[in-house]
Amino acid sequence: MNTCIYETVEIMGARAAELGAAAIRKAIAARGAANIILATGASQFSTLASLIKQPGIDWSKVTCFHLDEYVGMSDTHKASFRKYLRERFAQKVPSLKEFVYVAADAADLKAELARLSGRIKKQPIDVAFIGIGENGHIAFNDPPADFETEEPYIVVDLDEKCRLQQVGEGWFNGLADVPKQAVSMSIRQILKSAMIVCSVPDQRKATAVEMALNAPISPAAPCSVLRLHPVCYLMLDMPAASLILKGR
Repeated sequence: MNTCIYETVEIMGARAAELGAAAIRKAIAARGAANIILATGASQFSTLASLIKQPGIDWSKVTCFHLDEYVGMSDTHKASFRKYLRERFAQKVPSLKEFVYVAADAADLKAELARLSGRIKKQPIDVAFIGIGENGHIAFNDPPADFETEEPYIVVDLDEKCRLQQVGEGWFNGLADVPKQAVSMSIRQILKSAMIVCSVPDQRKATAVEMALNAPISPAAPCSVLRLHPVCYLMLDMPAASLILKGR
C-alpha cells in the first residue's frame, strides 16, 4: 500500500483526484471507455470536488458505479447516497455516460442486487474511490466483514459504531434514525479494481488508519485487506495520520 500524507484535506483531495483522473484518462485512451466506483461520506468531499475539475477527461466515456446505500432509504432523504452523488458529482459532470445507482429502497431488493451485480460483472473497474470508516469498514462492510463472498453486491448489517458515525457526521438526528442494514459492494468486488484511491481525512479516522496499516489482515479489521491490493493509495491529511506518525 502506498501511504501519502498531506498538510491539509484540500491538498489530499486534489492529489487523490489527480491519481484517479490519470487512471481514467489512461483507460479511455486504451479502450475508449472507463469504469469507476465512487464512495460518499464526509471523507470524500474534497476528493470529489477536485475530481470534477480534472482536465482532459471525456466523461461521456465514463460509467460510474455506486458503492453502497441504506436499505429502504428514499433518494430524497438528506442521508441518501444517491442524493449525495447526484448533487456532488453527476449533476456537475452532465456529459457523464452513466451512473449505476444502488436503489436499496426497491420493492424487490433481491432483483435489485441481481441487476447491480449483473452490470458490474461485465465491466473492468479502472479506479475505485473509497474511504475507511471509523470502525475500519470499507464500503459498509463492518467488522467482522465477509472476505469470502464473490457476490458483487450484498446486504449487510451495520454495527453501532458505524451508525453512530453517521450521526456524528450530521446525516441523521439520532441513532434510532439510522437504518440497521445497507446494500454494499463486497470486499472481493472492491479488490477487483485495477487501482484503489482511498481518501481518509480527519483525526477521528486516525485509529482506523493505524488499523489499515498495522492490524492483522482479517475480517475483524476490514480495511486491513487493502494491503493485499497491488495498486492501492492511502491518502491522508495530517490529523488522520497522527497515530502512525507518532510511531515513526
